Amino acid sequence: MAASRWTRVGSVEELARRPLQQVEVEGVRLAVSCVDGELAVISGACNHVGGPLGDGRLDGDYVTCPWHGWKFHRQTGEGEPGFEEDCVPRYATRVDGGDLLVDLASATKRRRKPHARHPLDRPPGREPGDRVRVLGISTTNMDVAAPRYSTSDALLDTALAHAGGLGCETRLVKLRELSFRACEGYYSKAARACTWPCSITQMDPADQMDQVYEGIVFWADVILVATPIRWGVASSLYFKMAERLNCVQNQITLRNRVMLRNKVAAFVITGGQDNVQGVAGQALGFFSELGCQFPQFPYIAHSRGWSAEDMEENVRYVQASAELHDGARALCDRSVDLARRLIATAPEVHDHRAGRKASGFLSARASLPVLQPGPADDER
Repeated sequence: MAASRWTRVGSVEELARRPLQQVEVEGVRLAVSCVDGELAVISGACNHVGGPLGDGRLDGDYVTCPWHGWKFHRQTGEGEPGFEEDCVPRYATRVDGGDLLVDLASATKRRRKPHARHPLDRPPGREPGDRVRVLGISTTNMDVAAPRYSTSDALLDTALAHAGGLGCETRLVKLRELSFRACEGYYSKAARACTWPCSITQMDPADQMDQVYEGIVFWADVILVATPIRWGVASSLYFKMAERLNCVQNQITLRNRVMLRNKVAAFVITGGQDNVQGVAGQALGFFSELGCQFPQFPYIAHSRGWSAEDMEENVRYVQASAELHDGARALCDRSVDLARRLIATAPEVHDHRAGRKASGFLSARASLPVLQPGPADDER
């Protein structure tokens, strides 16, 4: 048995003023809790991805991690009922002269309940196959039980049908038919709290954003995104998807891990209101941050402008416009052509992003341990 290593944590009077707090003693992160005047100490590093347990909250006798909600008993370190095998270290304590002391050598063993690897937790890369794969993503919302005509969907359908005629494999994802939660802002708690796969996807088996991740990251060579214009911007479903795709971009920012390589993105934008270029600019900027490439003239668009409130005329115009539907086919041609060239040549990719956001952050943290899939502290 290792020799005791009693170390002062702080004044009992001060520590008892807060139900839970994170402290660091000799480089070891500790979660110190106080219930009915009784102090207890467990590790301050969560089993999940190393979140600061002491910055969380108490739920009865359980310390709840502020990052993703994992719970551990404040005295035993055991996980909540049903997850007792997930256990963080606990520490022996004593009071001496009004101070709380902790024996750092008394740490119990950290245990992690075996968790099946998530299907998305695999190296990104193109699966073998000669045919170009074209993924259509509709971001138009509507009552699924009482559907209406969508001009952006109609042009996307034309593009996908044309892709099939070019010998491509095609898939269509309609966001309105998926049940997926909005981004809950884990990144706002701490940069490293944003994980791949997204923590929501990991913890909620009913969340269907995994279909978008699977399609964009692993399956598609071409990503065709269709959106209506809503008050001068893309649809709310588009932004709901984009927020959840932040975890893909954060892999680049935080881990220098590019998930999308040699993938082509293009866009269909229609609406009764103007601001086509504003919607396109956001989409181009966002998908470029994910690592996508673009064909020449990477979007087609239609708008009747600010004063055109006769939406039934807008629908009839798109239905009858051979030019717009030919434009959708031509957009598909340009995108598939670029994808074929990228697949054939597999051009070398240079990931150094001079002047890009977080470039200094990456270099400054180059020596930090990777916190996924477990905590990084002296108990590893």
